[in-house]
Amino acid sequence: MLPVVALIGRPNVGKSTLFNAMTGTRDALVADLPGLTRDRQYGFARRTEVPCIVVDTGGLVENADVIESLMIAQTERAISEADRLIVLVDGRAGVTPQDQFVAQLARRSGKPVFLAVNKTEGFDHDIAVADFHQLGLGEPHPIAAAHDQGVISLLEAALAGLTPDPHDGPEINGIKVAVIGRPNVGKSTLINRLLGENRMVAFDQPGTTRDAVLVPFERDGERYTLIDTAGLRRRSRVEEAVEKFSVIKTLQAIETAHVVVVVMDAHDNVAEQDASLLGTVIEQGRALVLAVNKWDNIPTEQRDLIRQQIQQRLQFADFAPLHFISARHGSGVGELFAEVRKVYAAATRDMSTPELTRVLEAAIESHQPPLVSGRRIKLRYAHQGGRNPPVVVIHGNQTDHVPDAYRRYLVNVFRKAFDLMGTPVRVAFRGDENPYAGKRNPLTPRQVRKRKRLIQRNKR
Repeated sequence: MLPVVALIGRPNVGKSTLFNAMTGTRDALVADLPGLTRDRQYGFARRTEVPCIVVDTGGLVENADVIESLMIAQTERAISEADRLIVLVDGRAGVTPQDQFVAQLARRSGKPVFLAVNKTEGFDHDIAVADFHQLGLGEPHPIAAAHDQGVISLLEAALAGLTPDPHDGPEINGIKVAVIGRPNVGKSTLINRLLGENRMVAFDQPGTTRDAVLVPFERDGERYTLIDTAGLRRRSRVEEAVEKFSVIKTLQAIETAHVVVVVMDAHDNVAEQDASLLGTVIEQGRALVLAVNKWDNIPTEQRDLIRQQIQQRLQFADFAPLHFISARHGSGVGELFAEVRKVYAAATRDMSTPELTRVLEAAIESHQPPLVSGRRIKLRYAHQGGRNPPVVVIHGNQTDHVPDAYRRYLVNVFRKAFDLMGTPVRVAFRGDENPYAGKRNPLTPRQVRKRKRLIQRNKR
């Protein structure tokens, strides 16, 4: 599973800025106000050879009030989830008693700790970090998160010795399927239903200290590995308690899976958390199946209304097949796994260059790209640039100016032509290089016109 790096420190040292620099996003709120981040923020960092999950935390202070105590509890949870800790301090402010408190907490965790001294731009690095040796956290790393200086080397140091994907080996069998969803939607019931029927092999393989479980099994002659985010339980214990929702386990499962099954409760409205989960799955390019559970308890007259509400609120995931199931009774579960095989096949489909180019030409003929400064965008040919998710690379002129609306049009065209339902589709554009770009023409414009007249005269 992906390693987890937690950013900890006192308020206003730049943790959220560092989080955004590591993840390449603007997900964390950034302002010159201490205590702005109160809840844990999670993101994927892919700027080094070893990808990881980064956790941004609230500022740690001694003698905390009620709100600050809650922030400390959030940070302590992040520390317990992490494989590596980065303690961030302010290089311009020097060592403070709060920094000493944070360092003590980090050392007490027993986790590998890396000290980052932020806001060192414009300073001699040796001088900027000198005072921070007293924290006893090893050699300080000078960085400037706001200017993206030293961020990659800090990540590389923190992730040294870890492997990119320790579970991506031959021992993992078949299609990797993650079952995710909000607490108490029936993930464990569905998992036990899947493993309790026609299984040939099933055993627990511990993944991390957070008890992610990989379960190889076979169904209808097809091999799978189930990535359990709910925590595998005996059938008799499934209903004992509300499932705990672990963001870390969910993000790791999404990253590891080929196909993600998002489970929702038919009795609940589509929540922001449901939409956020779906957005993360799509962003990571995973094939997707939606399972609306507990359908057997919904009155017939209400079913059409629920279907309409789900489709309206999840329009951004309209390419994903939608299944209504009862995990408790097993209805619809067989069709659900047939859909898993189908979307996996779509996500890993091979598409030939001639066929892709033919589809592109037909799309252009039906709907031409727009004009840019009076010139038409020209798209010449297409080839496949990746699988899971499918990536179509299109070459042409002025491709930097292709509008998002036309990109979406092409995505829908390729999806329909190659039956790519259930998987995100990426379309990337590449501009044709001009062989004369950067070369200076030795002739003046007047000489060029004269030469053209001579060429025309000789032709006559």
